[in-house]
Amino acid sequence: MNSALLVHGLGRTPFSMFPLAGVVRRAGLRTHFFAYSCTFEPFDGIVRRLVGVLDRLRPQVLIAHSLGGLLCRLALAKGAYPEVQHLVMLGTPNCPPRLAAYFWKWWPFRAFAGTSGRFLAHPTEYDRLPHPTVPCTVVAGTAGPVGRLSPFGFELNDSIVSVGETELPGADHVLVPAWHTWMMAHRDVHAVVQRVISMCCSGMGDLPSNVNIAHAPPSAIRTTF
Repeated sequence: MNSALLVHGLGRTPFSMFPLAGVVRRAGLRTHFFAYSCTFEPFDGIVRRLVGVLDRLRPQVLIAHSLGGLLCRLALAKGAYPEVQHLVMLGTPNCPPRLAAYFWKWWPFRAFAGTSGRFLAHPTEYDRLPHPTVPCTVVAGTAGPVGRLSPFGFELNDSIVSVGETELPGADHVLVPAWHTWMMAHRDVHAVVQRVISMCCSGMGDLPSNVNIAHAPPSAIRTTF
Protein backbone atom coordinates (compact mmCIF):
# COMPACT_ATOMS: atom_id res chain seq x y z
CA MET A 1 0.00 0.00 0.00
CA ASN A 2 1.26 3.47 -0.87
CA SER A 3 2.22 5.62 2.10
CA ALA A 4 3.10 9.10 3.31
CA LEU A 5 5.72 10.06 5.87
CA LEU A 6 4.84 12.98 8.15
CA VAL A 7 7.69 14.96 9.74
CA HIS A 8 7.02 17.50 12.49
CA GLY A 9 8.75 20.82 13.12
CA LEU A 10 11.12 22.26 15.71
CA GLY A 11 9.97 21.65 19.28
CA ARG A 12 6.93 19.64 18.20
CA THR A 13 6.12 15.92 18.19
CA PRO A 14 4.32 13.56 15.80
CA PHE A 15 1.11 14.43 17.66
CA SER A 16 1.20 17.82 15.96
CA MET A 17 0.79 16.07 12.60
CA PHE A 18 -2.25 14.04 13.65
CA PRO A 19 -4.78 16.49 12.12
CA LEU A 20 -3.16 15.83 8.75
CA ALA A 21 -2.87 12.09 9.24
CA GLY A 22 -6.60 11.57 8.99
CA VAL A 23 -6.71 13.60 5.80
CA VAL A 24 -3.91 11.52 4.31
CA ARG A 25 -5.57 8.24 5.22
CA ARG A 26 -8.92 9.32 3.77
CA ALA A 27 -7.06 10.18 0.57
CA GLY A 28 -5.92 6.55 0.37
CA LEU A 29 -2.39 6.47 1.81
CA ARG A 30 -1.00 4.73 4.88
CA THR A 31 0.62 7.15 7.32
CA HIS A 32 3.98 6.95 9.06
CA PHE A 33 5.59 9.46 11.43
CA PHE A 34 9.18 10.49 12.01
CA ALA A 35 10.00 11.73 15.52
CA TYR A 36 13.09 13.61 16.64
CA SER A 37 14.32 15.93 19.39
CA CYS A 38 16.39 18.98 18.54
CA THR A 39 17.33 19.35 22.20
CA PHE A 40 18.85 15.91 22.58
CA GLU A 41 19.97 15.02 19.03
CA PRO A 42 22.47 16.71 16.73
CA PHE A 43 21.05 18.03 13.49
CA ASP A 44 23.17 15.79 11.26
CA GLY A 45 22.23 12.78 13.38
CA ILE A 46 18.54 13.50 12.84
CA VAL A 47 19.15 13.65 9.09
CA ARG A 48 20.96 10.29 9.17
CA ARG A 49 18.06 8.67 11.02
CA LEU A 50 15.60 10.12 8.52
CA VAL A 51 17.64 8.66 5.68
CA GLY A 52 17.33 5.26 7.33
CA VAL A 53 13.56 5.65 7.64
CA LEU A 54 13.26 6.62 3.97
CA ASP A 55 15.35 3.60 3.00
CA ARG A 56 13.10 1.31 5.01
CA LEU A 57 9.63 2.73 4.30
CA ARG A 58 10.02 4.06 0.75
CA PRO A 59 7.04 6.45 1.04
CA GLN A 60 5.40 8.04 -2.00
CA VAL A 61 4.68 11.40 -0.34
CA LEU A 62 6.54 13.43 2.28
CA ILE A 63 4.64 16.03 4.32
CA ALA A 64 6.82 18.14 6.59
CA HIS A 65 6.24 21.10 8.88
CA SER A 66 8.78 23.91 9.26
CA LEU A 67 12.24 22.47 10.10
CA GLY A 68 10.96 19.07 8.97
CA GLY A 69 11.01 20.29 5.39
CA LEU A 70 14.73 21.09 5.61
CA LEU A 71 15.41 17.67 7.13
CA CYS A 72 13.59 16.08 4.19
CA ARG A 73 15.53 18.13 1.64
CA LEU A 74 18.84 16.99 3.13
CA ALA A 75 17.75 13.36 3.52
CA LEU A 76 16.46 13.08 -0.05
CA ALA A 77 19.83 14.22 -1.35
CA LYS A 78 21.64 11.39 0.43
CA GLY A 79 20.00 8.51 -1.43
CA ALA A 80 17.99 7.42 -4.45
CA TYR A 81 14.26 7.51 -3.78
CA PRO A 82 12.36 7.07 -7.05
CA GLU A 83 9.24 6.17 -5.07
CA VAL A 84 8.95 9.68 -3.62
CA GLN A 85 6.61 11.57 -5.91
CA HIS A 86 6.09 14.78 -3.94
CA LEU A 87 7.34 16.80 -0.99
CA VAL A 88 4.88 19.11 0.77
CA MET A 89 6.48 21.69 3.05
CA LEU A 90 4.32 23.61 5.52
CA GLY A 91 5.84 26.89 6.68
CA THR A 92 9.37 25.66 5.94
CA PRO A 93 12.00 28.43 5.82
CA ASN A 94 13.79 27.72 2.56
CA CYS A 95 16.13 30.63 3.21
CA PRO A 96 17.55 31.76 6.59
CA PRO A 97 14.67 32.97 8.80
CA ARG A 98 15.27 36.27 10.58
CA LEU A 99 13.63 35.17 13.84
CA ALA A 100 16.02 32.23 14.21
CA ALA A 101 18.99 34.57 13.85
CA TYR A 102 17.49 36.88 16.47
CA PHE A 103 16.71 34.18 19.03
CA TRP A 104 20.06 32.46 18.56
CA LYS A 105 21.56 35.28 20.61
CA TRP A 106 19.72 33.97 23.68
CA TRP A 107 21.01 30.92 25.53
CA PRO A 108 17.56 29.41 26.28
CA PHE A 109 16.92 29.10 22.54
CA ARG A 110 20.39 27.68 21.92
CA ALA A 111 19.91 25.12 24.69
CA PHE A 112 16.46 24.16 23.40
CA ALA A 113 17.12 24.12 19.65
CA GLY A 114 20.69 22.77 19.70
CA THR A 115 22.51 22.37 16.41
CA SER A 116 19.18 22.46 14.56
CA GLY A 117 18.75 26.01 15.79
CA ARG A 118 22.28 26.80 14.66
CA PHE A 119 21.45 25.54 11.19
CA LEU A 120 18.40 27.81 11.04
CA ALA A 121 20.21 30.85 12.39
CA HIS A 122 23.35 30.81 10.24
CA PRO A 123 23.07 31.57 6.51
CA THR A 124 26.27 29.64 5.78
CA GLU A 125 24.53 26.43 6.86
CA TYR A 126 22.02 26.93 4.07
CA ASP A 127 24.87 26.73 1.56
CA ARG A 128 24.87 22.95 2.00
CA LEU A 129 21.12 22.67 1.52
CA PRO A 130 20.45 20.90 -1.79
CA HIS A 131 17.57 21.80 -4.04
CA PRO A 132 14.88 19.09 -3.88
CA THR A 133 15.08 16.45 -6.58
CA VAL A 134 11.33 15.75 -6.40
CA PRO A 135 8.31 17.96 -7.17
CA CYS A 136 7.51 20.26 -4.25
CA THR A 137 4.62 22.25 -2.91
CA VAL A 138 5.39 24.97 -0.37
CA VAL A 139 2.49 26.15 1.80
CA ALA A 140 2.98 29.53 3.47
CA GLY A 141 0.77 31.07 6.14
CA THR A 142 -0.39 34.68 6.08
CA ALA A 143 -2.18 35.06 9.44
CA GLY A 144 0.76 36.67 11.26
CA PRO A 145 0.85 40.31 12.35
CA VAL A 146 2.00 43.02 9.96
CA GLY A 147 2.79 46.68 10.55
CA ARG A 148 5.39 48.88 12.14
CA LEU A 149 5.53 46.80 15.34
CA SER A 150 5.83 43.46 13.56
CA PRO A 151 9.30 41.91 13.20
CA PHE A 152 8.29 41.29 9.59
CA GLY A 153 7.19 44.85 8.90
CA PHE A 154 4.51 44.77 6.23
CA GLU A 155 5.56 41.41 4.79
CA LEU A 156 2.98 38.63 4.88
CA ASN A 157 3.95 36.02 7.47
CA ASP A 158 2.66 33.21 9.68
CA SER A 159 4.11 34.79 12.89
CA ILE A 160 7.31 32.70 12.66
CA VAL A 161 8.34 32.74 9.00
CA SER A 162 7.58 35.30 6.30
CA VAL A 163 6.10 34.25 2.99
CA GLY A 164 9.29 35.34 1.26
CA GLU A 165 11.38 33.10 3.53
CA THR A 166 9.40 30.04 2.43
CA GLU A 167 9.85 30.56 -1.30
CA LEU A 168 11.71 27.91 -3.28
CA PRO A 169 12.48 28.28 -7.00
CA GLY A 170 10.59 25.74 -9.08
CA ALA A 171 8.14 24.77 -6.35
CA ASP A 172 4.40 25.37 -6.31
CA HIS A 173 3.73 28.09 -3.75
CA VAL A 174 0.39 28.25 -1.97
CA LEU A 175 -0.72 30.93 0.49
CA VAL A 176 -3.23 30.09 3.22
CA PRO A 177 -4.62 32.29 6.03
CA ALA A 178 -2.99 30.18 8.74
CA TRP A 179 -0.64 30.59 11.71
CA HIS A 180 2.66 28.71 11.71
CA THR A 181 2.06 26.66 14.84
CA TRP A 182 -1.43 25.41 13.90
CA MET A 183 -1.02 25.20 10.13
CA MET A 184 -1.42 21.41 10.15
CA ALA A 185 -5.02 21.76 11.38
CA HIS A 186 -6.11 24.36 8.84
CA ARG A 187 -8.74 23.22 6.36
CA ASP A 188 -7.08 25.00 3.42
CA VAL A 189 -3.87 23.10 4.13
CA HIS A 190 -5.87 19.86 4.23
CA ALA A 191 -7.32 20.70 0.83
CA VAL A 192 -3.87 21.28 -0.65
CA VAL A 193 -2.58 17.98 0.75
CA GLN A 194 -5.62 16.14 -0.60
CA ARG A 195 -5.01 17.52 -4.04
CA VAL A 196 -1.32 16.67 -4.03
CA ILE A 197 -2.05 13.09 -2.98
CA SER A 198 -4.75 12.76 -5.61
CA MET A 199 -2.35 13.85 -8.33
CA CYS A 200 0.38 11.53 -7.10
CA CYS A 201 -1.97 8.56 -7.02
CA SER A 202 -3.68 9.21 -10.32
CA GLY A 203 -0.85 10.78 -12.30
CA MET A 204 -3.39 13.27 -13.59
CA GLY A 205 -4.87 16.58 -12.48
CA ASP A 206 -8.39 15.20 -12.08
CA LEU A 207 -9.50 14.51 -8.53
CA PRO A 208 -11.17 11.25 -7.54
CA SER A 209 -14.78 11.53 -6.44
CA ASN A 210 -14.01 10.88 -2.76
CA VAL A 211 -11.80 13.98 -2.39
CA ASN A 212 -13.43 17.27 -1.50
CA ILE A 213 -11.44 20.46 -2.06
CA ALA A 214 -14.32 22.87 -1.61
CA HIS A 215 -12.29 24.84 0.90
CA ALA A 216 -9.16 25.21 -1.22
CA PRO A 217 -8.27 28.89 -1.68
CA PRO A 218 -7.78 29.09 -5.49
CA SER A 219 -7.07 32.81 -5.39
CA ALA A 220 -4.05 32.15 -3.16
CA ILE A 221 -2.40 29.61 -5.45
CA ARG A 222 0.41 31.36 -7.27
CA THR A 223 1.37 28.37 -9.36
CA THR A 224 -1.14 25.79 -10.48
CA PHE A 225 -0.67 22.13 -9.66
